[in-house]
Amino acid sequence: MAWSVARASSADFCASRIRSSLPRFGGGGGGVGSKFVVRAAKPFVCLSMSTDTGVKEAVKTEKAPAALGPYSQAIKANNLLFVSGVLGLVPETGKFVSDNVEEQTEQVLKNMGEILKAGGASYSSVVKTTIMLADLKDFKTVNEIYAKYFPSPAPARSTYQVAALPLDARIEIECIATL
Repeated sequence: MAWSVARASSADFCASRIRSSLPRFGGGGGGVGSKFVVRAAKPFVCLSMSTDTGVKEAVKTEKAPAALGPYSQAIKANNLLFVSGVLGLVPETGKFVSDNVEEQTEQVLKNMGEILKAGGASYSSVVKTTIMLADLKDFKTVNEIYAKYFPSPAPARSTYQVAALPLDARIEIECIATL
């Protein structure tokens, strides 16, 4: 597959596919059974980068808890959605669904789903998550719940035990999704 890089006038870089087929291999001693090999080209999303702060858009939904400080629930920028750390708070009350990690994990992922939806993404478009746990002994329990939300291939992920989480939460998850 051939690729080219074009330079835009605003100094943005955008990769685009050249619409040509791959060379055909075969005939006269070239490979198993001398068959032709053709690969279909996949569409490519332009990932232009810009220093223009107007490209950054805040995402907000009432269906997930409000941010606890001077930050956004999520930010759209450069074909990506960056979701801030999400807690297991019930949006209507601002209180934890319960004190146990199972119910907090379910609520975190429901809240994250609402933020993803408000930003034009879904669980299947998540490419990276970071999980912060108050106790790493909850790792297996969290994995079982987490696996129900993310289809294969699962996103890349990091998991850490931290000294403390906001409001003494048991779990917090942040993510990055493609748009």
